[in-house]
Amino acid sequence: MPRDEAILAAGVVRLRPVMLTTITTVGGLIPLAFFATGQAKFLSPMAISVVWGLSFATILTLILIPCLYAMLDDLVPVFKRLVGMEPESEPASENPE
Repeated sequence: MPRDEAILAAGVVRLRPVMLTTITTVGGLIPLAFFATGQAKFLSPMAISVVWGLSFATILTLILIPCLYAMLDDLVPVFKRLVGMEPESEPASENPE
């Protein structure tokens, strides 16, 4: 399967579970993060950290990591050519047979 198709297919497969996990966890922690009173107030900073961390990790997982994978996959042949690990392509033979 070509790389671009594989990235799109993986994004489609991962989108639903990642979003459901993020939405349910963030939705469950919002009351603790922003509306805590009494003895639960000391848990508010932890809940805020988890909410923002999970939201950021979701963006990384769904958008940034696939983009970086595609960029790295494009740069590997260039790096190999610069380092000399891969010989230059040879010109076509001029002997017509």
